[in-house]
Amino acid sequence: MRNIIGISLLLLAGIISSCSSYKHVQYFQDLSQNSTNEAMTNYSPLIIKEADILAISVTSRNPESSVIFNYNLGNIKGTSQASPDNPVIGYLVDENGNIHLPYIGALKVAGLTTAQARQQLNDKLEAIYKDPVVNLRVINFKVAIYGDVLRPDIYSLQNEHTSITQALSLAGDLNITAKRKNVLLIRNEDGKRKFIRIDLTSKELFNSPYFYLKNNDEIYVQPDKTKYATVERGYRTTSLIISALSFLAVMVTALK
Repeated sequence: MRNIIGISLLLLAGIISSCSSYKHVQYFQDLSQNSTNEAMTNYSPLIIKEADILAISVTSRNPESSVIFNYNLGNIKGTSQASPDNPVIGYLVDENGNIHLPYIGALKVAGLTTAQARQQLNDKLEAIYKDPVVNLRVINFKVAIYGDVLRPDIYSLQNEHTSITQALSLAGDLNITAKRKNVLLIRNEDGKRKFIRIDLTSKELFNSPYFYLKNNDEIYVQPDKTKYATVERGYRTTSLIISALSFLAVMVTALK
């Protein structure tokens, strides 16, 4: 009887371990383990667009007067979705590509990087304040991650230099049953929607122009039907084995 229980336990462990191998869930499978690999950095700075919301803070030698430019940004959270309880507050880029500032009025920022917009505002403020220092960033930078991940959601990103792998880690990473070779990136550019297939198992991802995300990107992770079916069969078989073991345990107890 003890031999039967031992064999059943070994069979159970084998079924669980065979549901998905380490190789199938590994990222960058063709990356050498024993050498240093180099990849190109295909990062292009974020470009400010209409309907973006900018957080701006200004400091100067006269902080009492320059504080008028500053919104209270203390409640902005890095990985949460905007909601009525957590609104995104800042300067809205209007349909003409302008933001509207005290003393300055309309300032054209659409089409600029955040660094260019920061410098342009700094130049304007030098006519008003002595030694102004400007901080500026886009605060409605968000991506949607859904499909076969642990925590599908819309994520606000603090860093405009965020890669697809970093974003997936915010969502708790891919589930075991996810297709790692065919992740779908959906991007809106120039009024057109692009559909890009991403292979997370290849080191060539580092060289991809889509490795770094842009505002309003969507990431869809498709479940792998074969893996899903294997896991489901494993769970069903495991359930049967556990029931059988429970029955055997009762029988062993009764025979003592």
